[in-house]
Amino acid sequence: MTSRRILIIDGHPDPEPARFVHALARRYADGAESAGHLVRGIRIGELDFPFITSRHDWDGDYVPNDIRRAQEAISWAEHLVILYPLWLGDVPALLKAFFEQVMRPGFAFNPREGRMPEKQLKGRSAQIVVTMGMPALLYRTFYGAHSVKSLERNILRFVGIGPIRHTLIGDVEGAAAEREAWLDDLFGLGEGAL
Repeated sequence: MTSRRILIIDGHPDPEPARFVHALARRYADGAESAGHLVRGIRIGELDFPFITSRHDWDGDYVPNDIRRAQEAISWAEHLVILYPLWLGDVPALLKAFFEQVMRPGFAFNPREGRMPEKQLKGRSAQIVVTMGMPALLYRTFYGAHSVKSLERNILRFVGIGPIRHTLIGDVEGAAAEREAWLDDLFGLGEGAL
């Protein structure tokens, strides 16, 4: 297997080390590194950047330092791993704000008059990992996994990232043995860089 450049985006807004998303991100990294892949990481809860609140913010030339470093890491990566907890049925607001800052025109896409924008992040794949309190089957079947679909379609595919796989981890506050099994699964995903 050829080694890949992997960027792990830990999308939990709480930097508290005990969060399960952080443990999953570490296990994926451990698996990837054990297989010889090159790994970098971004922890959203440790970044310093403002929310975009106007068109001027979106189109402006100012890019916060943490966002500029994140863009450099995304440019370097061949595979993105995005982990987040499901909050109110969606990605946490801080993770959404991160994507709004990072996926700006000129970096992630180039607008074209009267045509679809030119996708600037082609050639990268992604793995989305979502944790939730409800059973994953309920989220997938009853709710249609809508936050995952929105992230895939409206952000990642829009800028050219694909293929995209996803893993839904439900009942995260359940038995410790189940959490341990998920950690093992993430190690395996990292080994295969899937």
